Amino acid sequence: MRFYLYILAGITSALIGWNLGQFFLTDIGLLTSFPEIVLFPCIAISLAFGMVMNEIFISNPTRIKINFRIAKTPLLIALGLGTLAGLIAGGISQILFLPFIRVPTPIVRTLGWLLIGCSVGIAEGLSWRWHSLEAGEPKRFRQRFITSVIGASAASLFAAVIFEIIRATLGEIPAAFKSVEDPLGFSLLGLLLGLVFSFTNSPSYMAALRAGTGFEYTGPNYQDTIPQLQGVHKYFPSIDQSILTFVNDDEADEIEEGLSIQLPSNGTIKIGSAEKETHIYIPGLPPHVADIVVKKREAFLTPDIKFFNKIEINGERLVSRRKVRLKHNYVLTFHTINMDSNNEDKIYRFVYYNRFLDPQS
Repeated sequence: MRFYLYILAGITSALIGWNLGQFFLTDIGLLTSFPEIVLFPCIAISLAFGMVMNEIFISNPTRIKINFRIAKTPLLIALGLGTLAGLIAGGISQILFLPFIRVPTPIVRTLGWLLIGCSVGIAEGLSWRWHSLEAGEPKRFRQRFITSVIGASAASLFAAVIFEIIRATLGEIPAAFKSVEDPLGFSLLGLLLGLVFSFTNSPSYMAALRAGTGFEYTGPNYQDTIPQLQGVHKYFPSIDQSILTFVNDDEADEIEEGLSIQLPSNGTIKIGSAEKETHIYIPGLPPHVADIVVKKREAFLTPDIKFFNKIEINGERLVSRRKVRLKHNYVLTFHTINMDSNNEDKIYRFVYYNRFLDPQS
């Protein structure tokens, strides 16, 4: 479904931009002697708007009002970049069409489409920061931005080449084709841009645990009030910072309700109360209660053979040591033990996510 929505958004946006340009040129008579200066900005803005809005609504299809609220800044970016790139592309095209320069039309068209595609990629890549928590990770943001720009530029270049090949194959342009030549060409541009973005903007499959019940904030830690104890022993739930980080906070180590622990793309995360041997340390749990084994696009909870009965998945107590495949929104509950009587004392709860905790996920 995502694939088709991106293609549909690309074609629709391109046609809206072309029709808007025709409105200014034919109905209003704006700069009719320089049509590219009017047409290219309209198409660039429309495509940038369409791709940005499509990504926002696909990522969060159930919250319409929130989508419109968070779309303000991304759309302003799309408007600015689309206008600038469209004017540059249109201006260059008009200059290259001058009689004393007269660059071949296919080259001019290809350059113009390339600038339009590049501006759409930049707008989509930059605006991602304003509607995604995942963009808070600098490395991931740079990767996504570069991918968007390169992908959109390549798609626009490819669209221009295909369009020129079709025109060359037809030879003398038939009158029926000439009347729809431009809308068909820009529809091809929008189609390929949508196709590329359907892959480059695919949801991240990065596992995370969001802390819930049991991790409520209770004020300063006892350890914080006694400097001599700092670094000696932890009296609060925490993470191993050499392997784990919190989303948008790579300095903190204390687990608090509402914070989200980013898990590695591959590896084994140990959970328990053995401070030096576990990656998620929770006082009161068995020394080792379970492992979370993260692999490409999947994760499993592997209980400890002795303490599997201290774990609940979605409210159901485990009855064996079999590993459990984790799915998005699974609730993991861990019961502490009283070391003297082995009675339960408290619970700690996580929610497992595999879409990096974006509000749109």
